[in-house]
Amino acid sequence: MEIINGIENIKGRFKNPVVTIGNFDGVHLAHKLIFEKVIERARAIDGESIVMTFEPHPIKLFQPTVILPLITSYEKKVHLIEKAGIGILIRVNFTREFANIPARDFVTEILCQKIDIKEIVVGYNCSFGKNRQGNATFLQEMAKDLDFKVHVMEPMKVNGIPVSSTKIREMIKDGQVKEVRRLLGRNYQIKGDVIKGRDRGGRLLGFPTANLKWTDELFPKVGVYAVLVKYKGVTYQGVANIGYSPTFGNKTLSIETHILDFNHDIYNEVIEIGFVDRLRDEKKFSNAQELTEQIKIDIQRARNLFKDVAGH
Repeated sequence: MEIINGIENIKGRFKNPVVTIGNFDGVHLAHKLIFEKVIERARAIDGESIVMTFEPHPIKLFQPTVILPLITSYEKKVHLIEKAGIGILIRVNFTREFANIPARDFVTEILCQKIDIKEIVVGYNCSFGKNRQGNATFLQEMAKDLDFKVHVMEPMKVNGIPVSSTKIREMIKDGQVKEVRRLLGRNYQIKGDVIKGRDRGGRLLGFPTANLKWTDELFPKVGVYAVLVKYKGVTYQGVANIGYSPTFGNKTLSIETHILDFNHDIYNEVIEIGFVDRLRDEKKFSNAQELTEQIKIDIQRARNLFKDVAGH
């Protein structure tokens, strides 16, 4: 996938470009449907498939005090868009100057003159331009005079749940990771470096853990989860605890993962944790022995869960 950093860096002409525009946080199933449509239309007219996305997220520019944890980092989003089969990504540097471009000028000067779009695919709720003046209907009106086609994708639901970044964000915060997989089309994942923890997992409890220094903004609520851990291209099963270790009176949030059937020193290495299912709430135990017994139960539950998943 070719990546163009900034509209000003678009050089030359695209071949029959079919474009979609949006933030695409999470790159969930509804986004993937849009990308599939872009690719399908590009093939139909012997053209190029293009995604235009914005960095940073507009809300981070205009409402910096609003906490909007992103489902995917920009790097992860780029990886997923490329994996979807898109040919070209245009990264728009979202500044106040860009945000003040009227919707009409965005269509005429950027989409038509700069990119020379032949077709555009958008979600039913898309918005763009100064004060979000532009939407799907606006595009359809302008297309009549500017000679491009508009395809509007309808809202998508899975098991009655709307597939949207907002809904997915809420569900992750609530620990509904199994349900989130159905909307994302993959496990929700976080990534980071393995750092020195409190050195209790292996020494005191008999279950060594990888303590994560995470870089992602969003993680599931406090509790114990069955997870898949990706390390150097290999995926391992595991059990992760997100919480404060109340048994030991800690005040700092940590994410600690016991990787099953694994015996490697991975300090300062990067791992990615995919959340498969929530096993239980975090609890305070009377002593380390009680906690050790509970961890044994958690591991067995996770193993059974992975067997069930593999069997379907």
